[in-house]
Amino acid sequence: MLLDRYIARTLLSAVALVMAVLMMLGMLFVFIGEQGDVGVGSYHMLEALLYSALSVPQFALEAFPAGVLVGALLGIGVLARSQELTVMRASGMSKLRLSVAVLFSAALLTGISLMVSEYLAQPMAQLADQSKALARYASISFAGEGGAWVRDGNTILNVQGRSSAAEFGSMLIFELTDDNRLSAIGRADRAEAAGTQAWQLRNYAESRFDGDSVRSEHAKERSLHTAAGADFLQLAISQPGELALHTLYGAIRYLRDNHLDAKPYEFAFWSRLARTAGILAATLFALPFGFGSLRSTSLSARTSLGFALGILYFFSQRLVESGTLVFRLNPLLLAWIPTALLAAAGLILIWRAR
Repeated sequence: MLLDRYIARTLLSAVALVMAVLMMLGMLFVFIGEQGDVGVGSYHMLEALLYSALSVPQFALEAFPAGVLVGALLGIGVLARSQELTVMRASGMSKLRLSVAVLFSAALLTGISLMVSEYLAQPMAQLADQSKALARYASISFAGEGGAWVRDGNTILNVQGRSSAAEFGSMLIFELTDDNRLSAIGRADRAEAAGTQAWQLRNYAESRFDGDSVRSEHAKERSLHTAAGADFLQLAISQPGELALHTLYGAIRYLRDNHLDAKPYEFAFWSRLARTAGILAATLFALPFGFGSLRSTSLSARTSLGFALGILYFFSQRLVESGTLVFRLNPLLLAWIPTALLAAAGLILIWRAR
């Protein structure tokens, strides 16, 4: 157990250093990307900085497997270059025993990742989006739960989902009188952006209240003009990849029960699980670099290799995600491909190590 704690302390310190650097870079990149929105409404530099800081947990969650891979390579390198791994092997520790010690560190990192995923990343990302939206559109307010609820004067909109940058799911439209009495309620099966302050509603049905009577209307298309345009609602609705596992699970059950398309949420769910398992695969992959001729690899070479593999893993996950959603492939199978390849490579290297 003493050696386990020592290995864990070395690996965790290296991973913490790498993740600190990645989070600083991530915050900087987000802040630079927000400069185009600075000056809109009351969204200024301070609000952009706050938005960038609140986005850090979500960025850290997505970059965690890559950060663990780089940090594990550096930590194993420290142990290897100081001959500590050689002494451990000479004293009778097998590759299997060392793998268990490394996996102990990986289990701690996995627990941290799950905590951030379930309790920190989603609420902070939603707070960031909502604070940005409210700063840019000071005349519009949120209310309630369930999709995005937005009020623009006497019009209240509720949007349940988004399928592309310009196309949203079902939309409810509530029209109020000046004394806040309900005058009309409408529903569209699909809403498409038709400019910054206009919508094209598809398969629209409306009930309008006039005294004691109700007048119903139905139209295949209807135009809606409101200050709550698509750019605003894109800030208000969380993408499936930003949601916590328990939220994704509930959304999947709801969509399946109502015979709706749940594939984006299913892929986000399994992709999140695969990225979490990728932490274990990354630490196992780093272990063989402490054995044989690989242990003499320089620190700069390990860092370069780690970043290259981390970027490859990150983009392969994104590539699989795009292919799954575009071609409607099996999300359960494809979400695990990058993690499975990384784990297989690590096991092969451990088996071949001397």
